[in-house]
Amino acid sequence: MKTFITDDFLLYNDTAQDLFHHVAKKQPIIDYHNHLNQHEILADKQYDNLTEIWLGGDHYKWRAMRANGVEEAYITGSKSSEEKFKAWARTVPHTFGNPLYHWTHIELQRYFGIDELLNEKSAPAIYEEANRQLRTPKLSVRSILDKENVVFIGTTDDPTDDLLAHQQLAKEKGFNIQVSPSFRPDQAIAIEKANFPSWIEKLEQCTGDKVDTYDKLLQALESRVAFFSEIGCRSSDHSIGVMFYEEATAVELNAIFQKRLQGELLSEKEVNKFKTQLLLALGEMYADKGWAMQLHLGALRNNNTRMFAKLGPDSGYDAIGDSLLANKLSRFLDALEAKEKLPKTVLYSLNSKDYHVLAAMAGNYQNAEVAGKVQFGTAWWFNDSIDGMENQMKILANIGLISNFIGMLTDSRSFLSFSRHDYFRRILCNFLGTWVEEKKIPKDMDLLETYVKNICYDNAKHYFNLQ
Repeated sequence: MKTFITDDFLLYNDTAQDLFHHVAKKQPIIDYHNHLNQHEILADKQYDNLTEIWLGGDHYKWRAMRANGVEEAYITGSKSSEEKFKAWARTVPHTFGNPLYHWTHIELQRYFGIDELLNEKSAPAIYEEANRQLRTPKLSVRSILDKENVVFIGTTDDPTDDLLAHQQLAKEKGFNIQVSPSFRPDQAIAIEKANFPSWIEKLEQCTGDKVDTYDKLLQALESRVAFFSEIGCRSSDHSIGVMFYEEATAVELNAIFQKRLQGELLSEKEVNKFKTQLLLALGEMYADKGWAMQLHLGALRNNNTRMFAKLGPDSGYDAIGDSLLANKLSRFLDALEAKEKLPKTVLYSLNSKDYHVLAAMAGNYQNAEVAGKVQFGTAWWFNDSIDGMENQMKILANIGLISNFIGMLTDSRSFLSFSRHDYFRRILCNFLGTWVEEKKIPKDMDLLETYVKNICYDNAKHYFNLQ
């Protein structure tokens, strides 16, 4: 059976179609947060098969396969690439309503020209044809980036990373895509984690200085922020499961740091004091550099402890947390604002119950530095469906200014995921077009086209200070 992905897919009225075809689809892509491998961009990697580029590391698909009763051997285990692909193909027909169903068929059509629906019957021919094309230059990593008109990629990088691939890409003549590191100091902040002392040792190795006091930790991190800035960093990123805020003195912080390095257990209050004050210090550093600070809030990670022990993190066993965040988030942002050191900040929540909270919170800290300085960020992870994206945009528009929205990101590990920008842009155009049809906003095409162009591209360009 032929695919249902047509030129007007998800565009249900004339206004939506005009906005998408005449404006949205032409905009370059700024993907300011993802988990792509910069070394694969440097090497212009050629993937061997569809399983490698499509299923490797994609815990969205892994979760769907497990929900469909697929054995782990066909997901992360020892089965062959072809066997794993066929297990995914058997799962796809069961995914109606999940964005995976749309993404799967958009990607098959967009990159391989394959219009067939993926299922157990069609899988062998699709696998063979996709693999044939993947081994041609037109589907190397850089060819995919060129095809999608990607101009900026924000990777995710630990403070101890050497960033050599970023440096080499920046120097490469004829390569016009900016591949920028993003500062992700989760391991520096997670003092309660078992690997914290060993991570401090890595920090010492990359800075060449002993980090045996809290002040020296700050100095080491400041040196890494400076290094990242030299390589073109535009933002930081932080995963915060439960928001924290605790006051602490410098003496207390040093004592907590020393206690942890000596292998002693910390109380919950001590942990939160350290986390709060270190993140506040980092926030000031980001403000000085003109970076954006991204706070990803509300993920409840590694729920299945048996599988975590077997597979490690980011393997498909994370879920949505439900803790309260408004009061502590307010105190945190206000502590930086009081010093006039609040950086540009993007607030995301994995729990849609927090959407009104974040949209309202963002409005407390706007100023003339940049339009939409504090952003209620795009629908994230479990929310990046049609309903989730529309819900996020509706709440943003109801409470703030959707006109200043910096748009979506992939948060992905797959180079085929850039087609999700097309998905978002269709949803955006239909969202605005539906408001026009319902007589909620005027059919002022010049103004509507400005909204679409800004949300798809220009707002992010200005927000992240891109040339």
